[in-house]
Amino acid sequence: MTRLAAAFAKGPALVTFVTAGDGPTAAVLDALVAGGADVIELGMPFTDPMADGPAIQAANLRSLGKGTRTADVFNLARGFRQRHPETPLVLMGYANPMTVRGPEWFASACAEAGVDGVICVDIPAEEDDSLGEALRAAGVANIRLATPTTDTARLPAVLEGASGFLYYVSVAGITGLQQAAQDSIESAVARLKRATTLPVAVGFGVRTPDQAAAIARVADGVVVGSAIVELVGRHGEDAPEPVRAYIHSLKTAIAAAKEVA
Repeated sequence: MTRLAAAFAKGPALVTFVTAGDGPTAAVLDALVAGGADVIELGMPFTDPMADGPAIQAANLRSLGKGTRTADVFNLARGFRQRHPETPLVLMGYANPMTVRGPEWFASACAEAGVDGVICVDIPAEEDDSLGEALRAAGVANIRLATPTTDTARLPAVLEGASGFLYYVSVAGITGLQQAAQDSIESAVARLKRATTLPVAVGFGVRTPDQAAAIARVADGVVVGSAIVELVGRHGEDAPEPVRAYIHSLKTAIAAAKEVA
């Protein structure tokens, strides 16, 4: 069983996101694990993060302003894997940094660093050969995104070649600014689960323990990103403890929702 499969098997999983190079990233990653995160997404900073809202855009700029490069991201991943051999780590970002040296190079670097999966926001399923084939060949999960506009006709293409889990982006828009109504999330998750055996994790706009618990009652995972990134931006070098406490509050709520379910 892969690390991702094991994490979701215990589910519902808490999936967390931080931007590499923003704040004391290694210590923040450790705080995520200490707080109870089941899966961690490490964002690769990029100059034009088109799917991200103000919080993650600002984190990208802070990280790039410090000179963060792809090599630094992989160094963070290697260090994380040494400290946390069981916690899944996923790289999330955009096509340019992932493909500029060729997809085979990137996929090999992921495997060598202990990265479990990759989410590339701006490579559509129809262009799978630009990265997905290389990831699968290297044993790295190719995690796909589904959205409210992913209709029945296109969903099979999204699922073809996908692995790890399916990330359902619950709102049509950028990260962090709004959350979908719970009834729309429930109906979307039910539709997706009829089409795939992959775990379905729901994100975009999740901030509070109550929101996380509500999603955990119907989905296999809950993704939280902007709220964590905001804590890192607010607290800087002192971010690890506020991050740990916040993650603990989310995990406690998710665990309670699981018991009720």
